[in-house]
Amino acid sequence: MTINQFPEFPVKSNGHVNSLKNYALPDFILKLVANECSSGLAERGKVEKKLQSMNDKAIELLYKIFVSCNESESGKFALYRFYAYVASMYYKCEVLVNEKIPGKSQKNYKIPISIKNNGLFVSIAVNKDTGKPVTKNDISKFYKMVDDIKQGEQGTMLTDAIFASSVGFKGEALVELEKLSNSKEEGDENKLNFKIANYENRIYSLL
Repeated sequence: MTINQFPEFPVKSNGHVNSLKNYALPDFILKLVANECSSGLAERGKVEKKLQSMNDKAIELLYKIFVSCNESESGKFALYRFYAYVASMYYKCEVLVNEKIPGKSQKNYKIPISIKNNGLFVSIAVNKDTGKPVTKNDISKFYKMVDDIKQGEQGTMLTDAIFASSVGFKGEALVELEKLSNSKEEGDENKLNFKIANYENRIYSLL
């Protein structure tokens, strides 16, 4: 028996599909996992149909990442959860992974995930998933990068900058970000919303 030319999978995978379909996983996440697992992927239809079109390996991986919330030595599982979290904040916008964006200084910054609306960057986000909690120095580097991109040709419509962490934030980091954010001149052309997101108890939440 086939479902739209894709084979029917064993009961175990179908059980995983029933869980995964409730997570509203974005298409680009499904594509990333499909590519990693050499899986097919239906281009159209509801999430359940797309999940049914994927092979067992891809379904198992998605289940580990989003349902079981397993960790991986490489940090890739946490990165995928981070991608999905950021994308969920920008409905119907274009999501780009590891995009290089130039700043006013002409330096190219490789951004883990960036969001475009009508062809223009509106948000960029980074994540720290291993090591020690985010420090004042980490925040300072992040702020300078965002400010450089904002002043560049491709950052004119940039309004949001998100720093997420799976390892927490030091108090000094939060104080530094507030200080730097308040140093910006007022006006729509300079508007930048700096957001801090912490991953704890299997979910990301803004601080």
